[in-house]
Amino acid sequence: MTTAQLARSGGVRPMLLDGDGIMLSALLSRPDGAPRATIVALHGAGMSAGYFDGQAAAEVSLLTLGARVGYTVLAVDRPGYGHSSARLPEGQSLDAQVRSLRAALTGFGAEQDTGAGIFLLAHSFGGMLALRMADGGFGSARLLGLDISGCGQRHARRLFQLGDPRRRSLRGWGPPRLYPPATFRTSATIVAPTPTVELAEAARWPVVFPRVAARVTVPVRFTFAEHEALWRHDPDTLRDLTARFTSAPSVAVERQLGTGHNISLSWAARSYHLRALGFLEQCLRTDGTTPGTDADRVRAMRPTTPEL
Repeated sequence: MTTAQLARSGGVRPMLLDGDGIMLSALLSRPDGAPRATIVALHGAGMSAGYFDGQAAAEVSLLTLGARVGYTVLAVDRPGYGHSSARLPEGQSLDAQVRSLRAALTGFGAEQDTGAGIFLLAHSFGGMLALRMADGGFGSARLLGLDISGCGQRHARRLFQLGDPRRRSLRGWGPPRLYPPATFRTSATIVAPTPTVELAEAARWPVVFPRVAARVTVPVRFTFAEHEALWRHDPDTLRDLTARFTSAPSVAVERQLGTGHNISLSWAARSYHLRALGFLEQCLRTDGTTPGTDADRVRAMRPTTPEL
């Protein structure tokens, strides 16, 4: 099933982007009037752009929420997914994905009003791509910041050797009660086989991460789910993770209670998306070049609600 054929929320429309000769499918939601900025959402391995427009409950969709508060939201099927899957059945390396996505977003910005700039909101493998894209531009659109969930520095298990997500158990998702009841039925239309090139790229990530993080020069926020089982997020690991961002003006690490790995499909989706939008508001109010204090650079939020 292609992005164009998926069930979509009102106001969300499919489109194609030219990724340097590779046509990428995407979902677009625009606000009434000029956008304040543009959120580019990048899905994880074995998912698709529809991850950010969950259909199991009305409050789950990032695309509708973002547009409602004044932002353009563009969720892209990464190379090897959606429209490009036939041309790239094995997928692309991270370097190649950076080139394809950068060309696609540069073209998008040349034709569409992106407001104050581009804000990358990425999940899981998409977070690896977002971090790799943080050391370059998108034509005239500047990068405002990175918001990453379900992605860290060190794997908790051999997750990227699981193959086709449609054959996986639900262990990586966390307890099923954390998701709207219809999630596992509706998500069948947004999962996809993980391209084999991505499996190799993901296995190398712990080695690649330190030098990638050192090149990030915009604010970055990580969110780890309470029931995140695919990435290590113990205090020592998180201290090491934040220390790697030697050039970023600020680094935040937060925890999202009451959810598992796929936060944007869970009951906690709206809470997470609102926090991400709050972080974007902060990015809009800074020029992204002034280093913060030590307290600003590393911020760990303690849970403020009881465990579920």
